[in-house]
Amino acid sequence: MSNLLYWAVIFLIVALVAAFLGFGGVAGVATEGARILFWVAIILVVLSFIGGMIRRG
Repeated sequence: MSNLLYWAVIFLIVALVAAFLGFGGVAGVATEGARILFWVAIILVVLSFIGGMIRRG
């Protein structure tokens, strides 16, 4: 799970650097990659939480 968030942060940093240097296309692609990885990580956290609640109860 933390690997996904790690890569999301890496993509975000790449997007910020690319935007600062004027590479709009690269920044847009990196931003979308970061956004997708972030939401996948959030969904997996929620599913893990629900699975833990079901297992306990």
